[in-house]
Amino acid sequence: MSVLDWIVLVSTLTVIILYGIWKSRGRQDMESYFLGNQSMPWYIVLLSIIGTQASAITFISAPGQAYTDGMRFVQYYFGLPLAMVVLCITFVPIFHKLKVYTAYEFLEKRFDLKTRTLASALFLIQRGLSTGISICAPSIILSSLLGWNLYWTNMIMGGLLIIYTVAGGTRAVAYTQTLQLVIIFGGMFLAGWMVVHLLPADIGFKQALQVSGKMDKLNVIVTKFDWKDKYNIWSGVIGGFFLALSYFGTDQSQVGRYLTARSVKESRMGLLMNGLVKVPMQFLILLIGALVFVFYLYFRAPVFFNEAQLARVHKTEQGPALQQLEDKYNQLGAVKQQQVKELAVALEAGNNEQVAAAKQALQATDAAAQAVRTSALSVIKKADPTADTNDTNYIFLHFVVNSLPKGLVGLLIAIIFLAAWGSIAAALNSLASTTVIDVYQRLYNAHASQEHYLRMSKLWTLIWGVFCIVVAQFASGLGSLIEVVNVLGSWFYGVTLGIFMVAFYLKRVGGTATFWAAIAAEIVVLYMYWLNHVSFLWLNAIGCLLVVVFALILQPVLKTRKA
Repeated sequence: MSVLDWIVLVSTLTVIILYGIWKSRGRQDMESYFLGNQSMPWYIVLLSIIGTQASAITFISAPGQAYTDGMRFVQYYFGLPLAMVVLCITFVPIFHKLKVYTAYEFLEKRFDLKTRTLASALFLIQRGLSTGISICAPSIILSSLLGWNLYWTNMIMGGLLIIYTVAGGTRAVAYTQTLQLVIIFGGMFLAGWMVVHLLPADIGFKQALQVSGKMDKLNVIVTKFDWKDKYNIWSGVIGGFFLALSYFGTDQSQVGRYLTARSVKESRMGLLMNGLVKVPMQFLILLIGALVFVFYLYFRAPVFFNEAQLARVHKTEQGPALQQLEDKYNQLGAVKQQQVKELAVALEAGNNEQVAAAKQALQATDAAAQAVRTSALSVIKKADPTADTNDTNYIFLHFVVNSLPKGLVGLLIAIIFLAAWGSIAAALNSLASTTVIDVYQRLYNAHASQEHYLRMSKLWTLIWGVFCIVVAQFASGLGSLIEVVNVLGSWFYGVTLGIFMVAFYLKRVGGTATFWAAIAAEIVVLYMYWLNHVSFLWLNAIGCLLVVVFALILQPVLKTRKA
């Protein structure tokens, strides 16, 4: 990076840290540290919710996902607006009425301590590991692209945000997320504009969309039903509904965001607006990836986007074989450059026959290039069996580092940090609140002072921060990181949601039946994932329904035995 890029990067990060520390000033207690004194307006709640779910993985991996697989990933969010409506009707008023710090407090009031503890444990396991991946994801990519040491990058990525998260709690998190999102969306808009601006002079936004559509990158809706297809309209609406309902209704990292609202109405407004904003936001992020695909039709793309890995292979005995494949790939790239120009001319002329012929020729050449790329991946794996041959997460940042002007590169790198910080800070705050409220206070020290619990909250925020950095140091080679985090969530979210659904809607079912139903359902979900019977999105619906069914079966049995 240039000196200007470093100035932009360091200045942006410094402003966020100082702003977070400034917002954390004033007297604190447990309510202000975890709930922000329930004083947040709906728009701060909205931006905090978006900032928590839109991690660095969203802005790094989603464009790469669209580049490789088209825009059908957006269907993953189609169940979100429906889930927001259910949350506003059922979850929000109950949580506010009971004045809980965490969602799991409600479970003890409704069931018993062991069910509350089980749900808390599922959350702590899932969120702790996911947060480690959220630190690791951008660190791996930045360290590879910029030549930074991975372990130091992990420590900087996770360590700096701990400063204001420990100091300020949820208030500092919410207000820094607001400023972060303003910078993030501004930077992503500039990146999208630059993709189109850097295309040849006779190719505008309209022509880029037309080419992208002809190459099947704008495949937003897939109606074919397939249990194993990860992204279609059915898995998106049904599986996505259950995932969103569980994530926003039972995951403390999100529940803690809207519990800070000054009223039930403000919480509802934040959630409903999130349902309206999230789908178009994700659509636009994926659209950047589709446009980057068009960019690399007109300009040379590497055979593998992790060029640091390519450089390492070139130094091995497999280097000559890789060089031959790269030369062949570049030759096909030159052919594609000519063919995409012919396709653009045919589209502009509106000649359907020429469009069909140009499209067929371009797709054939692209298929040949993909075959060469597959061979290159085999050579990379042969040279380094530990190498990660999934470069989805490197595509967008490769474009940023190699194509954007000075200054803007530093801003986009800063955005990666800020997006990571937004989600990680909220996660650390929620991990600390669950640990202190649901475990430490409830099981070990129930009668300490508010000052003691506040000190323990800050200590556990620090401990979880260190834990997540340690997880990040051991996490690598996980493929498309936006998928990995969602798969990990699907192992637990459905079961946790099932516990809450029984609590809300099956008043005659008790805690013991629900507890064992959740244990059994979790085993079945993990077994189904291991057998690869269904796409991971369906595990959210299956886990929820299994808990409900098992609880209904177990309740009369346990009731009879007790009698």
